[in-house]
Amino acid sequence: AKMHKYLLYNAVEPEELPTLKELNTVEICKVWSGMSRHIYRQLLKKKAVDIGFGSFAVVPVHANVAEGKVLPVERPMFIMNKTLKMFYNLEGDETKIPEEIPVVQPDFEDIAAHTHFRHEIVEQCVQETLLYFAGALRENKEVEFTFR
Repeated sequence: AKMHKYLLYNAVEPEELPTLKELNTVEICKVWSGMSRHIYRQLLKKKAVDIGFGSFAVVPVHANVAEGKVLPVERPMFIMNKTLKMFYNLEGDETKIPEEIPVVQPDFEDIAAHTHFRHEIVEQCVQETLLYFAGALRENKEVEFTFR
């Protein structure tokens, strides 16, 4: 299970993030925007994408449109892994991915082909960013992660 590496008992040491140290901010953003496009394409195919930390999925929700009127809509969401949520003591809605939606892993080869990075670089960049993110959660730091 890939998620277990994000359950941190100790702080993240800089040597655990060698790829992030090698890349500059622009390159890291390029990798993540490739990741973002890849996830978007999977969501369009009615699939959910598990990135180890949780999954991106399109889930049915009810939107309140007017006085007592409710409209069922589909909304893309990030659903954090339950174990991680409990481990880091995080609050949030219990959203479930509908059973008919297949959950897939990111295809790093495909993302690499679109971003012109080697697929090892893409995979390590993504995993190290998530590790860094887990480190921030562990230390209760505010994190802003804008993801289109």
